[in-house]
Amino acid sequence: MLMPILIAIAAIIIVFVIVVVMRPDDFRVTRTATMSAPPAVVFAQVNDFHKWEAWSPWAKLDPACKNSYEGSAAGTGAIFSWSGNNKVGEGRMTTLESRSQNLIRIKIQFLRPFKAINTAEFTFQAQGNQTVVTWSMFGKNNFMSKAFGLFVNCDKLVGGDFEKGLASLKSIAETAVKS
Repeated sequence: MLMPILIAIAAIIIVFVIVVVMRPDDFRVTRTATMSAPPAVVFAQVNDFHKWEAWSPWAKLDPACKNSYEGSAAGTGAIFSWSGNNKVGEGRMTTLESRSQNLIRIKIQFLRPFKAINTAEFTFQAQGNQTVVTWSMFGKNNFMSKAFGLFVNCDKLVGGDFEKGLASLKSIAETAVKS
């Protein structure tokens, strides 16, 4: 009686592992917003980690989060580290590339609640007197993130945060232009 149950459990585990292994190795989350502000104004908000607290969707999740800054004040070489509650975790961002009013590329190292290294990119494209801002994050899926993705739609989860962040960024940039 016990043997058929063990065989069934082993078969379920094997099928689960096969399904997880066959999931995509790479992921990308991208959201875009159009802002009534010139690229220079929007770019300045993203290029300086000190300004992220005003628009980042995660800054409000832990008011007691410990933040630190190293390296350049802004742009290439700027480093931002955080350590907070379980909602924000712990990690470090380093600006790898900063092309004035065009592109910002950031290496993100998550330390807690899970370890991962991803890349974030912000692009800024002028369209008349507006700027189209695209925020992307991409990287590799390990076994655990592939398994997690079976139960949670990570694009919707992280994409929702990107949408909130872009809406706050839009509000700040458009208010700055009006001032």
